[in-house]
Amino acid sequence: MFPIDDDNPTIITPYVTYGLIVINILVFIYELSFSEQGLTKFFYQWAVVPIQLTGAFTGNPTPILTVEPPEILTLITAQFLHGGFAHIAGNMLFLWIFGNNVEDQLGHVKFLGFYLACGVLASLAQWYFSQSSQLPSLGASGAIAGVMGAYIIRFPNIQVRTVIPIGIFPFFTSIPAYFYLGIWFFQQALYSFATLAPRTNVGMENGGVAYWAHAGGFVFGALLGPALGLFSQNSRA
Repeated sequence: MFPIDDDNPTIITPYVTYGLIVINILVFIYELSFSEQGLTKFFYQWAVVPIQLTGAFTGNPTPILTVEPPEILTLITAQFLHGGFAHIAGNMLFLWIFGNNVEDQLGHVKFLGFYLACGVLASLAQWYFSQSSQLPSLGASGAIAGVMGAYIIRFPNIQVRTVIPIGIFPFFTSIPAYFYLGIWFFQQALYSFATLAPRTNVGMENGGVAYWAHAGGFVFGALLGPALGLFSQNSRA
């Protein structure tokens, strides 16, 4: 099940949302120019590697590569990296659907700051629960989860048109945003806590999804949105 569109029109043109989508796609095209070994090195340089971030915070750097940018910078750069076609396609679909309405409420400048802040906080949430991990954490998912968190509290009753595959046949229906996004958040939160269990087979340590980044980004978005004027009609900038 995935969303197709929503029925809430925007008043301003969502230049930032479109710009973020373009930048993510361009970076992904650049990633395609690497060999497998080169791409792995690229990810270790520009994605968030928790053990390296821990070293940066404690003053005891543990570089995996000999030449690296400041680890703090990866909290931003990791938001524009993706691990495959399905990864970037899913993220950009959700950003395109939910980003425009949130940008319309916050305005271009605030929305950009909100988006990047959610991405940083989401990565820190993931780092907190995997501080010794050597696996790179990357993707726009945390920032987009923040957008979704803001969306659910600002437009809870907007109908999201959704396609549900039944066998080989697509079934189209509409459900309220609070229901669709609520289920999504519940899944991320459930898997997040599952990663805390001994011998877990889910989560980033097994090369899977950074669920804490998703759940954390969603919560931070729901909190930051109102603080930045999500419910104010005069908040556009």
